[in-house]
Parts: sequence; structure tokens; C-alpha cells
Amino acid sequence: MPANLPPDYFSAEQRFREAKTPEEKIEALEEMLAVMPKHKGTDKLKAMLRERISKFREQARVRKGGAKQKTAYSIDREGAAQVPIIGPPNTGKSSLVRLITNASPEVADFPHSTHKPTPGMAPYENIQFQLIDTPPMTREYLEPALTDLIRRADMVVILVDLFSDPVEQLEETLDLLHGVRIFSQACAVPGDLKKPPAIRKMLVAANKMDRPEDREYLDIFLELSGTRLPSIGISTRTGQNIMAFIEMLFHLAEIIRVYTKRPGKEADKTTPFIISEGSTLDDLAGKIHNDFVNKLKYARIWGKSVRDGQMIQREYVLKDGDIVELAV
Repeated sequence: MPANLPPDYFSAEQRFREAKTPEEKIEALEEMLAVMPKHKGTDKLKAMLRERISKFREQARVRKGGAKQKTAYSIDREGAAQVPIIGPPNTGKSSLVRLITNASPEVADFPHSTHKPTPGMAPYENIQFQLIDTPPMTREYLEPALTDLIRRADMVVILVDLFSDPVEQLEETLDLLHGVRIFSQACAVPGDLKKPPAIRKMLVAANKMDRPEDREYLDIFLELSGTRLPSIGISTRTGQNIMAFIEMLFHLAEIIRVYTKRPGKEADKTTPFIISEGSTLDDLAGKIHNDFVNKLKYARIWGKSVRDGQMIQREYVLKDGDIVELAV
């Protein structure tokens, strides 16, 4: 069977020939692999490309004295939480990230248009979440660096296509994650794992719910999948439920925003301290500076559940939106 390789493959192949470093060669090879059609005629070529990728990764490791190299997947965490958008090809991951962040990933009507992760910042009120567009996950190939990124992330969004067998798409994605010991909080973790699992908060988003009547298809998907994961239907074409999607990220992250002020001054409401739900005054003091924990003399608080200016103890559990005045 002929390979019938697309023009993008030969462009990437030319970049591979011109590449000077192992890292540049790896990036070009990964793009060649991503744009290659999936059929029996390309099986041998895929195997050869993967072998080359492994060879150049080893060269890069040796060249740096065995030190772990930074790749396109080595993305520094920014904002309130790092959230990879994962799933099968052509579900709209790039469209979602482009719609609600400052990033500009390539958007195309054909599968595998994303070759490397692209981060962008999604605003929610006065904080931001770092969303990451990622290459597709399939049974044919799962990039190990992508699974490492998921393990490092704070939570994960699984994006499925509401009109392209979303039940199978969700099950396949979860199976792939389970195969590399990544589980959601709602899943039972097998007791026979040889290495510790990574437990991540997960949100399922069903894309392409473009019309009001499509809500029925979302209900059918949720019933047939039986998923216990938080779920929402969205549309990257019309913007349906996009703000609700970001709000779900905020609640799933289990964080609160706390503001500090000096005596006699107003609080700066633009730059909150972001801490975990259930955090105490002591936790906040330690996050500001290690010395605060020992030097803290007293604290007063303004919030919805307290009297303005009320004195609080170190073990006081803070709430979202609290304003704290610390004296040292």
C-alpha cells in the first residue's frame, strides 16, 4: 500500500535534513510522525521514525553529560493552575485554547495538526489558569513526554467530540492514562501497580454542542458513559458554556484567593495570594515569608463570614475573598 504522504511531511523532512542539533532533529521527526496518514502502508515508516527519535534523544542526553534535557513539554507552571487539554485528534483542543487564552495554536479541520504543546493563559476574574494545547492521544502512539507533562500538571481536561462517538473517545483516553499509571480522583486505582500512580483532578468537556437542542446529545453521552468525572458541554464555535467551563476549573482546583493589607491602607484586589482550600492564617503567613510565621503578632480580617476588622488566631481557616491585615 502506498504511503501517500502529505506536503507537510516533506516540509518537516526538509527541516530534519537541515537541522543542526539532536533537539531540532527530534522536533522535525515528531512533526513527520504526527502528519503521517494512519494506514498499513506507513507502519514501517512510523517504526523507522520512532527509532530515529529514540536515537537522537539518546544523543541529546549523552551530549549534555546525561543531564535531563528541556523539551517542548518542559513548560514552567504559571497562574493559579497548569491544565493540559488532552484527548483524541480533531476534538477542538487547539480551538479551545485559542478561544480563551492569549495563545495562537494552529487550528485545522484535519487531525494531528498539533505537533507540540502550546500554553496560554485563560483569565478568570482576577486570576489566570495556564491551559496547554497538546498533541492528540491515540492507541497508535502516545508521546512519553506528554504523560510526564500530565503527571506534573495540577489537573487535566479531557476533550471529546460530542458527535464522534464521545463514549469511545473518553474510554480510550482514560485507558491510555491508566496504562501509564495516571488516574482521576473518581477512579479506583488497581492495587497491583509496581510504581506509585499519579492521581489528578479531571474535567470532561464535550465540544461541538453548537445548538440548544444538542443538550440532548450531551445527556445521552453522560448516561451511556456513566462517567463520575465532572462534565460540561461546550462549543468552541459559538462560545456556549465557555465561561462556565472556566468557572468549573476554578472550583475543581480547590483554591481560594486571599488579599493582604497594611494597617490604615486599602487591600490590593488585583494580586491575590492563591492558596489551597482549608488553609489557615499560619499557612498564609508562611506563603508570604518564612519569617512571618514566627514574627506574626496579630491579624485582623475582613470577609463575608466575619465581622470587619475581627481579630483572628493562627488556626483560623481562610475563605475565598478574605482580606487579612498582618502585624509583625
